[in-house]
Amino acid sequence: MQTIKAELVIIGSGVGGSAIAHQMVGSGAKILILERGDDLRNEPQNNDAEAVFIQSRYKTQDEWADLNGETYRPGQYYYVGGHTKFYGTAMFRFRDTDFRETQIDGAVSPAWPIGYEDLAHYYAMAEVLYGVRGTAGIDPTEPPREPFPHAAIPHEPVIAAVADQFCQQGLTPFPMPSAVDYGPGGKCQRCGTCDAFACRFDAKGDADTRVMRPLLKHENVRLERNTEVTHLVTDAAGRRIVKVVARRGGEVLHVEAPVFVLSAGAINSALILLRSACEVAPNGLANRSGVVGRHLMNHHLTGLMGVKPFVVNETQFPKTLSLNDFYHGLPDDPDARGNIQMLGNIKGAMIRSTYPRTPRAAADWLGRHSVDFLAMGEDLPRWDSRVRLSDDGGVQVDYRPGGADAHDRFVRHVRRVLRRAGFPVVLRHSFGIQAPSHQCGTVRMGDDPTTSALDGLCRTHDHPNLYVVDGSFFPSSAALNPALTIAAQALRVGAHLRQTLTF
Repeated sequence: MQTIKAELVIIGSGVGGSAIAHQMVGSGAKILILERGDDLRNEPQNNDAEAVFIQSRYKTQDEWADLNGETYRPGQYYYVGGHTKFYGTAMFRFRDTDFRETQIDGAVSPAWPIGYEDLAHYYAMAEVLYGVRGTAGIDPTEPPREPFPHAAIPHEPVIAAVADQFCQQGLTPFPMPSAVDYGPGGKCQRCGTCDAFACRFDAKGDADTRVMRPLLKHENVRLERNTEVTHLVTDAAGRRIVKVVARRGGEVLHVEAPVFVLSAGAINSALILLRSACEVAPNGLANRSGVVGRHLMNHHLTGLMGVKPFVVNETQFPKTLSLNDFYHGLPDDPDARGNIQMLGNIKGAMIRSTYPRTPRAAADWLGRHSVDFLAMGEDLPRWDSRVRLSDDGGVQVDYRPGGADAHDRFVRHVRRVLRRAGFPVVLRHSFGIQAPSHQCGTVRMGDDPTTSALDGLCRTHDHPNLYVVDGSFFPSSAALNPALTIAAQALRVGAHLRQTLTF
């Protein structure tokens, strides 16, 4: 057994953990980042749809169980940079209304203990850090903001035609904010595989490329790869965290520090806290309220394939368009609401991975003749939607999405919009918790310690030296991609730690 000492321990190198470390560099603190994965190898399979989707080359080998007890391999990616290695580059700010209480079909979407104004400065910092491209002042729901750090990626012809069709319907399409090193002198090779693929050219604005690699040039930052944290240990009173226990190969590590940040992703952060149950905290750490692992959300995510049988879609980078005209509801149905954005190019292998009986030729044909959209709706938090440990120590994901009926009404409306935009056939597919790319809510923050685990700065109510900074802190999911909000809050928490801690 080896004991390592540091002054700040961060568990996870994804969008939350890396941003905390970014803020703390230069503070004098010795920062240790524990990452359960390794660097993602640059290889031809990175952008090979057969390898990524049919062979599941990069997904974890772990198995979880669903509500029915059926086991599956989740879409979890354990690498330096976390899930951002495979994300679709979308970097949206939440709207100011997303931080306030609302209702959908009578069910409550709760208020956050912070507002847009608390994150505005850090949103701007995160956009610079990740190299986000966009155009301010077009989206009718956009909160007050300064110009984007980089100009928007221009539409390719097929996507420009879709934007024109939306405008003819009286809608307001706007450039989708994307973190891509695009343009003259940029690294983007327009290879056609971005969303759900790793980038072989380091053009994607992921946490590894944009944050971790520059961090590791500093002598006070240390990254331990292939190191999986199993649980946290408290002092005798159960008040302060004194160490984490981790596995690295066949070796057990004890890591000691005065301050800990848990940023392992919403599901795994909750599991680590639950696995840390002890005599003084029999239900897990930070869980006096009983909310740890509960209120699991993942957004309502419905893929829509607009098929044009006589048009071949040769677009290489389609994720340049978004639509928020219905973000606050349809005119005759205010609860049916959400965001519309482009998906990456759906390829035949992606279709066959989900629908194995589809003939290869048919799947490839659909991939060539479709333009692919994502309708995203708010997933309401439910007490009984949870991740927990089964009796044998396995992972049980009892996911129960909230607000499904309203989302279905929204999707039906979006299909009509797409048909009016010139797509005679619009196919739909719903993404479930098996692909937990937008996982959030399992260690929620709030002002009341009896109903939340964290305060507004992501510090646990129960343990003053433990922070949880990833999608788990979300009290609600809104209806926009979570990455930029996680990064902004992490930068805010990192600034707080830098101002308050002494080393």
